[in-house]
Amino acid sequence: MALCGDMSQEDPIIDAARATVLDFGVRRASVAEVARRAGVSRMTVYRRHPDGAALVRALMAREFGQVLEQAEQETAWLGTGRERLVASAIRCVDLLAVNPVLVRILELDGERLLPYFTGTPGRFQRLAHDLLLERVKRCQDEGSVREGDPERLASTVELALRGVVLSGHALQAEERAATLRELARMLDGYLRPPL
Repeated sequence: MALCGDMSQEDPIIDAARATVLDFGVRRASVAEVARRAGVSRMTVYRRHPDGAALVRALMAREFGQVLEQAEQETAWLGTGRERLVASAIRCVDLLAVNPVLVRILELDGERLLPYFTGTPGRFQRLAHDLLLERVKRCQDEGSVREGDPERLASTVELALRGVVLSGHALQAEERAATLRELARMLDGYLRPPL
């Protein structure tokens, strides 16, 4: 199942936006520079993305959608649905903590990410939430996740993951791994049905 849809495909404009953000950060990344790197006119960029903020949102959606897909693929072999859900969520957080785009934005323009994590959910957050919701429902059907409102369960899991996504890049690898092990225990205990 392709989680990212067309976000996982190569796109010269988004590729150029990625390179520009990695070089300059979000604040100093201009549409003109993205257009130059993509070999297209600024108007071509604006036809696809109405402004620089929309271009950055498209970059983040593609970048982080690919992380979700990788995490899903790497954990697909695990036993119960709950085990897969927890392992995939933890792997996703681990991948995001070292994702070059996210790390660069946090280093140079951290305040620009705040609205994406505290305001109206963007494409990536909706994708992550919808995936969690679908997995929770499936796991409840198989009996590996406890009863309860699946929307509330998925929202709570997503909220628990956000803090580690934002702070994970600042942790040393060993400390991050220990934090992720504890987060996995917490999520598994939260979702596990009573004996």
